[in-house]
Amino acid sequence: MCERTVRFRHVEDIRDFVRAACRCSFDIDVISDRLVIDAKSILGVLSLECNKELSVRYEERDPQFEHVLGKYAVL
Repeated sequence: MCERTVRFRHVEDIRDFVRAACRCSFDIDVISDRLVIDAKSILGVLSLECNKELSVRYEERDPQFEHVLGKYAVL
């Protein structure tokens, strides 16, 4: 299992992230405190605080998804 910390600053960032997640065949979760959201759900991800650090957990490595994820990664 892989995990990265991200921060979305704009709604367009979330849209880009969800589009990339939807192209993956494996499960991806976005975690905020104790709340776990399916990363493929635009409404679910939009319901989270936009400017807060979030954890993204995913089961497999996918270069295209990780490229998009890298744009929002918190170092």
